[in-house]
Order: sequence, then structure tokens, then C-alpha cells
Amino acid sequence: NEAAVILLTEQGYIKRMPVDSFEAQRRATRGRAGAKIKEDDAVEHFLTCCDHDNVLFFSDRGVVYSLSAYKIPTASRQARGVPIVQMLPIPREERITSMVAVSEFTDDEYLVMLTREGYIKKTALSAFSNIRTNGLIAISLADGDQLRWVRLAKQEDSIIIGSSRGMAIHFKADDTQLRPLGRATRGVKAMKLRDRDELISMDILPALIAANIAATEEEEEVEDAVEEEVAEGDEGPWILAITSKGFGKRIPVTQFRLQKRAGLGLRAIKFRSEVDCLVGLQVVHADEELMLITNRGIIIRQAADAISLQSRMATGVRVQRLDSDDAIAAVALVPASGEEDLEEMMEEDLDSSEEE
Repeated sequence: NEAAVILLTEQGYIKRMPVDSFEAQRRATRGRAGAKIKEDDAVEHFLTCCDHDNVLFFSDRGVVYSLSAYKIPTASRQARGVPIVQMLPIPREERITSMVAVSEFTDDEYLVMLTREGYIKKTALSAFSNIRTNGLIAISLADGDQLRWVRLAKQEDSIIIGSSRGMAIHFKADDTQLRPLGRATRGVKAMKLRDRDELISMDILPALIAANIAATEEEEEVEDAVEEEVAEGDEGPWILAITSKGFGKRIPVTQFRLQKRAGLGLRAIKFRSEVDCLVGLQVVHADEELMLITNRGIIIRQAADAISLQSRMATGVRVQRLDSDDAIAAVALVPASGEEDLEEMMEEDLDSSEEE
């Protein structure tokens, strides 16, 4: 049951690769090719899982399909992969917008779904244990709306959502903020957006973290305009923010106090350039590694805690060097390799980059 990476491109090519195909590298290197991408194609989805997991594929039309990870053909970094329509009966007009790996369909977990227009709902994971070959309705959508993000969560967890203009909202996943709904329902409003802003990500914070943040919020309210200090020796987890131009940072989770659903949220990052935007906002732990993939299929893997720890109002550091016509497309997390192996690989990469 090996750890694997699954890549899906905009034009629907899918492949599976062992995680160890990508050595850890130091921050701000260019990375290596992860997929042979046609000029008019780009990597769109990027998932880490185990070979025996069930991978749930959610489409923009709110339909979910299921496939065992090991059934996805393995391929080299240079190979394009196979068309996903050869593996799943997806209609031509339908597009996969989210992938979730499930090891077991437990009774105490939910699938949290978020649409492009900002509607959110949670449905019991057990409702998806028997997905028909031709798919199953996961959410009801209004005309023009699309299902975009799906994550696993428990009742006591909390949800953090990011927008392209650098805003983030953090609220509880409990029944007070988000009561469970059946599959054929639409959901409720998640976040209020300003003009020219759009949602870009959703992630889940474990219950223990949410409990600590709730206590912090009650004891010491902090004004949004004041830059909050980052304590040295923070052991995480953190919120990882990544921009399209290759900048990123880790932010203490305590700086994202719990709010009520459907608000404007708090600023998560300041941008160095007017053309930059947020592409990833997710929870990261000290024992995890980060994999970034660009539109052109370049992948870099590095230790998450090698990225600078900064406040919400900071601009971040360069985490990946990009060609002028490239941009970060997706972010995924994988369990770290052994510490000694990681240091050795990073040293090897440093030596080779100095020789070039």
C-alpha cells in the first residue's frame, strides 16, 4: 500500500506515480518535470494517497465517481497518462473539479463541499459508500454554479476558505455553523466576496486545533489592522499560503480566529505584485512535505517547515522559481521522508545546483 501521487490535467489525462519519484529539494529551486504536458494543456488536480485508497472524483456538475487508486495506471514523470474517460463514464461536457482519497467509509466523517458561487454543505461520508458505475449526485446546484472543492471533515473540526485576493475565513464545521444535509441539497453561503474576488481553496483544521483557537479568541481579541507577532518555536500546525507567482509562507493558525460563516474573513497575505494572486491556502504540519506543481508540469518537493514562518500581513518568500510564462497550478502535501534522508537529498540537490 505505497504512497502515490495522482495527476489530472485540464484536458483529462490522468496518471499515478510513486511519491519517491520526487526527491526533496531546497526552497526556491526550479523543480523537475512531473508530466509531459501538451502546449494547450495544464495540470489541474494533484492528489497524494495510498494505492489501496478509494479515489472519489467530483465533477463541476455535482456528480461523484469512484475508482480504486491502484487501478489508475502508473506512469513515468515524462508520460502524459491516459484519458480519464477511458476509466470513468464522464460525459464530454462534464469536468472533474476535485479529488478525495478515502481509506474507509466511517460513520463519523463528512464530505464538505464548496461551490464556485460560495455555497457550502456537509454530507455524511457513509452516503457515498456505494457509488454506481455511472456516478452519484453529490450536491444540487443552481444554474451557472459549479462544485469546486470537496474535503473530508469531522463534526468537531473547523473549515478555512481562501480567496484569490488574499482573504480567508475560518469557522467551525459543527451543526451550529453547518448542519448535515443530504446529497440532493444545495447548502448555505460560505463567505462574502468583494468585487473581482473569487474562492480558490478550502481546507480542514483538526478539532484539537480549533479548540485552541476558540480559547485564544476569547482571551485576547486582536485588531485586524495590527500586525500580529509570530512566536519563535511555533511547532505548528500552520496555514500555508502560496501565490501564483511562486511566493509563500507559513502562518500560525492562531492568527485566523474563528468567525461566523458568511463573513468577509481576514487578510491572509499581502502581495508583492498587483498581478499576483493566492492559489493555495491549506493546513500544514511539521512532519509533512510540500509538493508544488506549475501549469507546465514542473514539480518541486520540499519540507514544509523550510518555508518562512510569517504573520498574516507579510508577503512571504520565494518558494519556487518560475519562467515568466508559468505559474503555480496546485499544491499538495505528503508525509515527510525520514529526517536524515530528507537532509541528505536536500544537500545533494544543493550541490548539483551549485555545479550547474
